[in-house]
Amino acid sequence: MGRRSITGGVVPANGRIQFDFAIEGSRYRPTLRWEPSEANLRRAREHLRRIKARIAAGTFNFAEEFPDFRGLQKLPLSLRAPSCSEVFDAFLQHEETRVAKGDLATSTLASHRQCLDHVWRPAIGRLPFLGVRYSTLVKVADSHTWKKKTYNNAISALRRAFEFGYRDDPDKRDPAAALKGARIGKRDRPVIDPFSIQEAERLIAALHRDWGEAHGNYDEFRFFTGLRPSEQIALLVTDYDRSHGALSVTKARVAGVDKDVTKTGNDRRIALSPRAAAVLERQLVLRGRLWRAGQIDHEHLFFTATGESIRRLHVPYSHWRRTLRRLPIRYRKPYAARHSSVSWDLMIGRNPLWVAKQHGHSLLTMLRVYAAWTADTLEADAEAIREAMGDVTPKPADAPVARRFRAHLALDLPVAGRRVEPSTGKDEEIDGGEGGIRTHVPVLPDHPISSRRRYDRFGTSPALPKIPRRRRIMLNWRE
Repeated sequence: MGRRSITGGVVPANGRIQFDFAIEGSRYRPTLRWEPSEANLRRAREHLRRIKARIAAGTFNFAEEFPDFRGLQKLPLSLRAPSCSEVFDAFLQHEETRVAKGDLATSTLASHRQCLDHVWRPAIGRLPFLGVRYSTLVKVADSHTWKKKTYNNAISALRRAFEFGYRDDPDKRDPAAALKGARIGKRDRPVIDPFSIQEAERLIAALHRDWGEAHGNYDEFRFFTGLRPSEQIALLVTDYDRSHGALSVTKARVAGVDKDVTKTGNDRRIALSPRAAAVLERQLVLRGRLWRAGQIDHEHLFFTATGESIRRLHVPYSHWRRTLRRLPIRYRKPYAARHSSVSWDLMIGRNPLWVAKQHGHSLLTMLRVYAAWTADTLEADAEAIREAMGDVTPKPADAPVARRFRAHLALDLPVAGRRVEPSTGKDEEIDGGEGGIRTHVPVLPDHPISSRRRYDRFGTSPALPKIPRRRRIMLNWRE
């Protein structure tokens, strides 16, 4: 039988009161800055009884009771308040598990990791998690000169991590929950900036010439289908239905990771225009040639010049940027090809509901963002788009010249043979981004792609050479 304590587990120690207790077989003797009077010693004995009760119940937090304990950082995590870095690590590990189960997108995990590691961990990583105040978080957020979308991404990642950490202490108030995101209005949304059909054909011709057939086909196809880049690089040979001229879009490839769903989570089957089908036929011929040479060992439709599947978008993005910057065409990011495809479909009079289904948009998006491109479209513009797509309707020989206008395909257009000074516009401000077309389109008169000019802070593109007329469309590429 052990010796009974006559002090009740509390004793005076150098002007403080020392507590004596054990947790999981380990003995601890922390102190509090209480004057060791008789009244305070009685109070300390009552306090120690409550501490032992919480230890037995598993609710004791060492750091809250004894914040000045010198060995606090050496204690097991279960006995002390974790730091913010430890909570961030646990949160990211949990999200990695969700990614492995298919419950979370890899890109979401990558975004959260980047925000936490580069913004929040350096600022508050060493602080006790439960001791972080709202004012501290606001000060960190306000110290960065972010755009609204970047600010919201950083705040969102922190809120999710703190929500995860505070689930162990539901009775406490989460300071991150009070952080508010920036309000994004119509004026904050990027402005869509589609290519005219003449600009697109000239760019396609230059891409074919600069980077070869594999990359040229890749960019030409995106102009005439409007596929998202993540959807296009995930396409397989079996997704192409040659007999019906259709393509199944059921998956995506994001940051090198294959997903069995698209960005919106909805599969769709798109009808290919004659031009898009012709591009695929050329691509299949090229693919067969490289396969016989032993350069292809995968089932993807699009690939690099060496036959490798396109894992990430930085290579085609680099090719696009380098080619477009030397042409006398205003610079747009590659996602503008998708905007162009949607706009062209509406300009030639196709049903907005069909266009929305074809491109994986909601009808509300069609009407809110792209409806302006359907108004007052010149017949010559519509005819040029139809012929480029391969949808040609014969016109009487005595029809007005504007109605008999035919645009040439990329191979028939002149390509700048000299270097042109690049645009000075900030290209990141005119692209809808991977998030799609959350854009605002103010309408002003006299745009070169139709009879209206949309808001253009960079000015219009330099005039292109006059395109000669031809009477038939050519779908086969000429070397």
